[in-house]
Amino acid sequence: MTILVTGATGNIGRQVVEHLVKRGADVRALVRDPSKASFPEGVSVAQGDFLDVDSLRKAMSGISTLFLLNAVVPDEFTQALIALNVARSAGIERIVYLSVIHADVYVNVPHFAGKFGVERMIEQMDFKATILRPAYFIQNDLMIEDAITGYGTYPMPIGAKGLAMIDVRDIAEIAALELLRREQSVEPLALDRINLVGPQTLTGTDIAAIWSDVLARPINYGGDNAEGFEQNLKQFLPAWMAYDMRLMGERFFSEGMLPEAGDVERLTALLGRPLRPYRDFASAIAAAA
Repeated sequence: MTILVTGATGNIGRQVVEHLVKRGADVRALVRDPSKASFPEGVSVAQGDFLDVDSLRKAMSGISTLFLLNAVVPDEFTQALIALNVARSAGIERIVYLSVIHADVYVNVPHFAGKFGVERMIEQMDFKATILRPAYFIQNDLMIEDAITGYGTYPMPIGAKGLAMIDVRDIAEIAALELLRREQSVEPLALDRINLVGPQTLTGTDIAAIWSDVLARPINYGGDNAEGFEQNLKQFLPAWMAYDMRLMGERFFSEGMLPEAGDVERLTALLGRPLRPYRDFASAIAAAA
């Protein structure tokens, strides 16, 4: 009984592998370049790519449970559908898929809409899966650390509705626990969806206030300017991705990323501890600044 982890060299995938190994699971990691992969002892490495069907078939041979994580790329939707079809052919029923919260609401945002299409395939083809739907990753704010600490501005267009930001370490641990729950079940478990949220729903001004507190100096919220955000992102991201992020920001303004009743309590019970708050992240950055 072996669990295949895709996206295994990324921040979340790597942590999923580590959690699984600590809990005694037999793990195989799918990577493009094994020479650049570093995993705990006992992890087997499969070289492959989502668009290389033969490599996927080889990687999924003998696998009982799949963790499917696709990067935000232009052909993300195609990659996910290929992976699921190959998994079905390999007889893999037990799946944990990393989607996104409100995928069915942010329907004009390309990477949200693609993930919702994958969710529909999982449901319609009767996969026995857990669909994890994380809100905004707290660690996304590492890319704006210099703007916060150096220029006194929190520039992410969060809006006034609020985002239930979650720490990626909590995402990875929950994913590992769900993989083990499905792997260890005598019979494949029914489809389930879990919103992954943090302990607080924070607005742009809330986050600026947290930074002001931990840095002991004023930090201003940069305001709800999705167009300016797109132009800034285009300096270091492809234009299509910067536009995708702008569209996401505009939905932050109109809908936010809000938890449903009971989400926080469910995750706290699953982890057996409190969820990590944004302040812990900010405090760690401040201490190292």
